[in-house]
Amino acid sequence: MVASIPEDRPLTAPIQNAAVAALSTRGRIFAIVGSSSGNLVEWYDFYTYAFTSIYFAGAFFPKGDRTSQLLATAGIFAVGFLMRPIGSWVFGRIADRHGRRTSMVLSVLMMCAGSLAIAVLPTYDTIGTAAGVLLLLARLVQGLSVGGEYGTSATYMSEVAARGNRGFLASFQYVTLIGGQLLASLVVVVLELTLSGDEIRAWGWRVPFVIGAVAAVVALYLRRSLIETSSEDVRKSKDAGTIRALLQHPRAFMTVLGFTAGGSLIFYTYTTYMQKYLVNTAHMATSTVSLVMTAVLFVYMVVQPLFGALSDRIGRRNNMLAFGLLTTLSTVPLLGAIGTVTNPFAAFGLILCGLAAVSFYTAISGLVKAEMFPMSCRALGVGLSYAIANAVFGGSAEYVALWLKDAGIEGWFAWYVTALCAIAFIVAILMPDSRSKSMIEDN
Repeated sequence: MVASIPEDRPLTAPIQNAAVAALSTRGRIFAIVGSSSGNLVEWYDFYTYAFTSIYFAGAFFPKGDRTSQLLATAGIFAVGFLMRPIGSWVFGRIADRHGRRTSMVLSVLMMCAGSLAIAVLPTYDTIGTAAGVLLLLARLVQGLSVGGEYGTSATYMSEVAARGNRGFLASFQYVTLIGGQLLASLVVVVLELTLSGDEIRAWGWRVPFVIGAVAAVVALYLRRSLIETSSEDVRKSKDAGTIRALLQHPRAFMTVLGFTAGGSLIFYTYTTYMQKYLVNTAHMATSTVSLVMTAVLFVYMVVQPLFGALSDRIGRRNNMLAFGLLTTLSTVPLLGAIGTVTNPFAAFGLILCGLAAVSFYTAISGLVKAEMFPMSCRALGVGLSYAIANAVFGGSAEYVALWLKDAGIEGWFAWYVTALCAIAFIVAILMPDSRSKSMIEDN
């Protein structure tokens, strides 16, 4: 049962960081760009795995049928998510005790290391089962990094944005998150247009990982120049970044768990898993699917600020209500139609319809969570609650879908997604309206 917030608990606080309050609009935009650039690199590296796994699955695991190899790579993709709660705790504590900027610099460095490691890994034919083990270790490092990235960047972007356009500016977290997916997809498309399938499977799949490692250098430079948004006084408090402080806000924690379960699951269903769904179920050509998903992700990325700006006008709670209701009603018919689609333009339209409903959530995903926690445990609260639900439901989306397909009951997956979205709708009904109850300071 969700605990209630005591009526006498102050839900807003005075300005705690004068430097943030003094920022001009231009300064805030620069801070958003600087923080989101690292976010883009982080997610590009993470999703490169998902988009290239269809090519390198046979390089790290014993020869077998295609679905079995994809299950192995999807399993490692899911295990990477299990590191997110640990990463969110480690980096959330760093962010709340030592500053958001320090945490974001460390997380992008760790992601770079994981990506570079995958780029140079030997294959199964070279070192046997050790190849799969090393791939798993590299993904664990990346999972740890992303676990810390989400909560800290969401907190930073929410704190640096001014109240009147906080939804609009904070939406750029998902603009760059989706941009990372889009960039990964574009790189794969270029590889498919310039190399043969055998060349990509032999060595071409390594190129995207090298690109990600190099891009991290730019992100590192931009993040080092960012202004710190947390207050030094708050960082020095003994409870800053501790589980003890977080436990004082059980309603916020449970609320985030509730709508992140459905939000993460359906997000990964329509993005990372959709490529394999179109290939394995709709039987579309891999190169065609890559083009379709690239176009879908571009439009999806562009509309995020529109949904973020909408939340500034109607409130975060109403955005979340729209997300829960629309996805609950549309998931089964949409996934059913996509599974039988033959025309790439029809596939584009159907997937985009699904993602339009998801956008009510993703545009304000980080902000709606940040507004529920005080500065002293905000990065930890946002990151840990998100990471737990995301690890269990988002990270397992591909594996569950492929397992159900392998068992001959693929249609059950759509109902599974629907059930989680229905839970998110119920949680949205119960959540407080941030227009009157927000813990982010008016700066």
